Amino acid sequence: MDVTGIRIISNAKNLLIRQSILEGHSTLGWLGWNLTETTGYCSHLAGLTVPMIGQDEPVPATAGEIVAAYEKEAEAVKEEAAKLTDEDLLTETGIASLTTKGAVLRFLIDHQTHHCG
Repeated sequence: MDVTGIRIISNAKNLLIRQSILEGHSTLGWLGWNLTETTGYCSHLAGLTVPMIGQDEPVPATAGEIVAAYEKEAEAVKEEAAKLTDEDLLTETGIASLTTKGAVLRFLIDHQTHHCG
């Protein structure tokens, strides 16, 4: 999962992670942390065993910490997703708007694309 936003964060100086995307909007650090949080959360909803960051954990102070956490989760997702069969992807989740594991993983991809295009 090579996401443009994470590449931007990894190349950013630590001061830039406090930079707002637009005036009065979220910071680059928040964006990187949001991508990291949702990677673990959505993967968990899809039944994958991956590291998951707590929703209440603050955005780390450095770009390196954000990137390291994201890369750890992304690698775990890659390994776990490789084990899934077509049948696994059709397994129901009990979530009304994301009815199958495949739909949850599709949402994860769409979420990453939404933020990083």
